[in-house]
Amino acid sequence: MRRIVVHRARGDASSSKILMLHDQSRMNRIYLNCQKPQVGINVVNIRNHFVIISTWLSFGGVILAGFGAFAAGEDATPPAVLTVAAAADLRFALDDLVKDFAEQYPAAKINVTYGSSGNFFAQFQNGAPFDLFFSADIEYPRKLAESGLGADNVFLYAIGCIVVWVPKDSPVAVDKLGIKALLEPSIHKIAVANPEHAPYGRAAVAALRALNVYDQVASRLVYGENIAQTAQFVQSGAADAGMLALSLAVAPQMRDAGRFWKVPLDAYPRMEQGGIILKSSKNLETARAFRDFVLGDHGREVLKRYGFYLPEK
Repeated sequence: MRRIVVHRARGDASSSKILMLHDQSRMNRIYLNCQKPQVGINVVNIRNHFVIISTWLSFGGVILAGFGAFAAGEDATPPAVLTVAAAADLRFALDDLVKDFAEQYPAAKINVTYGSSGNFFAQFQNGAPFDLFFSADIEYPRKLAESGLGADNVFLYAIGCIVVWVPKDSPVAVDKLGIKALLEPSIHKIAVANPEHAPYGRAAVAALRALNVYDQVASRLVYGENIAQTAQFVQSGAADAGMLALSLAVAPQMRDAGRFWKVPLDAYPRMEQGGIILKSSKNLETARAFRDFVLGDHGREVLKRYGFYLPEK
């Protein structure tokens, strides 16, 4: 034990303070011994106690902050991104559904790539890293399932429809002429999706044949890579008319830009649109949740609003 004598600026030795530092159980304890009790507030005592308490509070705050940072680090992993491949006719409807899904599941992140169903099918066979596939032709998901590339059963989500669409300033009265509108002299180019890999292209060609106008218009057909690009051809003026998906024609982005005539359903094979969760998916839980959301009541309501016919539950 050692003693340190600290004298006041004024006063005799009898009023000195003695600080005794005692080491016990590896902890430093500070004792304050006054030979005479003093009347009034001892400023030095208060200051010493305040410094000690502040030091421990600060130290405790550092420890708590450290634990908080550690805990935050444990939960800071960003949510997995669900990658969806979807037929181009779903562009507007699925965009709405993704936004609605995000409101209910804010942690979920969904990236959608739109294109032709046939091209996607080829990519999946070569190992393209997608979680979920929405096809404009249910046969593609069925073939994936047969090849062992599906994680769950194939599902049917909608029945597609096609229309003949012309720009708003077109002189052709498509709503009155119907399919015969394509025979008008002012129609020099007719946009359709490529029938080799786009289901809407195959439906368009089938309807042209069934309605007995294919031979007259075959030389005027121009092909889009998918149905969305086909719509762009007509919107941009690269084509005078187009055979498009009803889901695109009624979308806000196109509804006021043109006029259309709905092709009778019996003029082309029934367009059953289906999907599948891919076996390679690393986000099965989110993929199933989004699939069920699209197939649920709200999803069906949105699809119906965009002109899809709905399969029975």
